[in-house]
Amino acid sequence: MTTRDRLFLAVLLVDSMVLAVLELLYLPLRFDGWLLPDLNGFPLPVSALVAALTLPLLVHLSGRLSTRTSVAAAPLLVWLLCIGVFGLMGPGGDLVLTEDWRALLLLAGGALPAAYMLGGSRG
Repeated sequence: MTTRDRLFLAVLLVDSMVLAVLELLYLPLRFDGWLLPDLNGFPLPVSALVAALTLPLLVHLSGRLSTRTSVAAAPLLVWLLCIGVFGLMGPGGDLVLTEDWRALLLLAGGALPAAYMLGGSRG
């Protein structure tokens, strides 16, 4: 890998970390009438959709840099690590990762399409 490729991979990994943190922060978004229209507090897990669209793209771009699987899987692994660390050990000991179906949807929506893209790029 050239220096330019390593720099691009570093940018992809930082992007994966920033996306994980933002997806965690927007996971509890609800239709509560304050920011969004009032629908009796119905949850809006838009962060799972963002994860399902962006993480496979990051895996695909990193897979084009090298033939090694570890390079292609690096954004997915960084994203999972950040979700675990920041979601379970948030600032001040707060639990940022909600304990309901939205957390599972975020994990499945991010990890499954990215793993599928990883398998497709390695196959």
